[in-house]
Amino acid sequence: MIIHTNNAPAAVGPYSQAIMMGNMLFTSGQLGLIPETGAFPEGIQAQTEQSLKNIQAILDASGFAKTDVVKTTVFIKNMDDFAAVNAIYAAWFGDHKPARSCVEVARLPKDGLVEIEIVAVKAE
Repeated sequence: MIIHTNNAPAAVGPYSQAIMMGNMLFTSGQLGLIPETGAFPEGIQAQTEQSLKNIQAILDASGFAKTDVVKTTVFIKNMDDFAAVNAIYAAWFGDHKPARSCVEVARLPKDGLVEIEIVAVKAE
């Protein structure tokens, strides 16, 4: 099932915001774009916060919670931003600590600074 919400940015290419398959949810990477304007807030902290807000909107639209997230992948433009991204990410997840990969990339769509994707699973 394709998941779409207007509370997260529309896909910037031929893909879906997320796909739900049974008790699993797979999101596409969420940039830190503001859904209402399609613009980035300024700076790595603001873009990380917005990326996580976009993920929360998709989780809400699909009936999942952040505690259902089992795996994330974080793409950052500059590994020097790792500590700033990590602090916001840790605060957002709280005591829940899904498995994670974090990689530096040469470039992100629309020249974003961070992109985060998740896999969530509802316990049966």
